[in-house]
Amino acid sequence: MQTMWAGRFQKQLDADVNDFNSSISFDARMFRQDIAGSLAHVAMLAKAGILTDAERDAIAAGLGSILDDIAGGALPIDPAAEDIHMFVEAELTKRIGDVGKKLHTARSRNDQVALDIRLTLRDYSHMLQGYIVELIKVICKKAGENTTAVMPGYTHLQRAQPITFGHALMAYASMLLRDLQRFEDATARMDAQCPLGSGALAGTTYPLDRQFTAEKLGFAAPCANSLDGVSDRDFCIELANAISICMMHLSRLSEEIILWCSWEFKFIELDDAFTTGSSIMPQKKNPDVTELIRGKTGRVYGDLNTLLVMMKGLPLAYNKDMQEDKEAVFDAVDTVKLCLKTFTPMLHTMTVLKENMRAAAAKGFINATDCADYLTKKGVPFRDAYKITGGLVAECIRRGLTLETLPLEDYRAASGVFAEDVYGAINLETCVKGRLSEGGPSPDAVKKQLALIAKFLEENQN
Repeated sequence: MQTMWAGRFQKQLDADVNDFNSSISFDARMFRQDIAGSLAHVAMLAKAGILTDAERDAIAAGLGSILDDIAGGALPIDPAAEDIHMFVEAELTKRIGDVGKKLHTARSRNDQVALDIRLTLRDYSHMLQGYIVELIKVICKKAGENTTAVMPGYTHLQRAQPITFGHALMAYASMLLRDLQRFEDATARMDAQCPLGSGALAGTTYPLDRQFTAEKLGFAAPCANSLDGVSDRDFCIELANAISICMMHLSRLSEEIILWCSWEFKFIELDDAFTTGSSIMPQKKNPDVTELIRGKTGRVYGDLNTLLVMMKGLPLAYNKDMQEDKEAVFDAVDTVKLCLKTFTPMLHTMTVLKENMRAAAAKGFINATDCADYLTKKGVPFRDAYKITGGLVAECIRRGLTLETLPLEDYRAASGVFAEDVYGAINLETCVKGRLSEGGPSPDAVKKQLALIAKFLEENQN
C-alpha cells in the first residue's frame, strides 16, 4: 500500500520500517469509532459549505458500506496498512473514486487518532461498568444470604473480632462501588472535550463548526486548546488508573478466596468449573482463577506505568511515542474484562461453609473485646477491663479452654463484677448482633449497607 505522504519522498518505505511503524495490528479494533468520527466530520464539512451535499452523501454511503463489510467479515483489514485510519481512507477512495480523497479535508491524523481512542475508551468504559455492576450484584446476593454467618474478622491475619461473612463481602462491594464511580468520573472527562478540529496541532484555516461535530459525537464541547487536543492522553492514563485500582480490589478478594478455600481455613468451596487439578496429586483442587487474577494485576500495573513513562518526557504536540498508548490501555481493558467476566460466575457458584466459619470464630478468643466491654459497662475502667480480660485469655490458653467454657468461679476470681450473664455477653451471635453502629457487622447493619448499594445502582443505571 502506498503511503499517504509519498509526494515528499523519493523512496518506498523499508519493509521492516513499515512493520515497525505500523499500528494496524492493535488499532484495527477502532474501525467503528474511526468511521463514526469520519461520518461526523463530513457532515460538518457539508454544513460549513466545504463539501457539497452530494459529496457528503457519497462519502457517507461509502463509509457505511465499509463499516458493514468489515463488521460482517466481507472486508478483511490489510495487515500491511499503516493504521486503521489510512486503511479506511484508502478503501473509501477505491470504492467511490476521487471524492473519497476529500474525506481528510481540514483534518489531521493527529486529531483523528485522538478522537478515535477517546470514542473507543468511552465505549470500553461503559462496557466495563456493566461488568462491575454485575459483580457487585452477585456479591450483594451472597452477602444477603450470609448476614448471620459468623466468622472471624482478622487484623495482621490474626483472629480479631467476630463479624459475618455478609459483612466481609460488603467491604468488597463498597470497594467496587468506588471503582464504578471512578470509571464514571473518567468517562465524564472523556465526554467533556472533543479533539476533532484541532488539526495537526494548530487548528485549520477552514471555517469548521467544532461545536456541531462535538455534539454529534456526544461530547459537551470542543477541546479548548488545539495543542492539548492532539497531545493529551490523560484520559488513557485515568482509565488505566481506574482499571488498576479495580484490579487491586479483585486481587485482594482473590487472596481472601485463596485463603478461605484452603484446608487451613475451609470457609468456602469453589465450584469444580472454576478450579483445576494437579497432574500428579489427585487430591488437589486449585483456585487457579483467583491466582491468575492476582498475577494479572501486576500486568495491568505495568500497562499504567507504560503510559505514565511514555508520556512523561514528551514535548508538545504529537510524537510517535504516543502510538504506544493503545497497546497499553487496550491490554488493561482486555485484562480486567476477562477477570470480571470470570470472577462473577465463580463467586456466584461458590459454596459457603458456615459451620466451619463458626467453629473458627469460637477458637480464636475474638470475643475478648466484648468481655472487656462487659466489664466497662459495669463501671470498670477500660484499661483495667482490658488487663483483666487479657489475664483470662492467658488462663484459657494455659488450660486449653475458651472464654465460653471458662468456669464462672475463674471469672469471679479475676473480678467480682462478673456474673452469670457474662456468658450471654460473650456469645458470638450476641457479639455480632450487638454491633449496631452504622457500617458494622450486625445483620441489620449489613442489610442497611445492601439497601444503600441497591439504591445507588438503581439511581445510576443508564
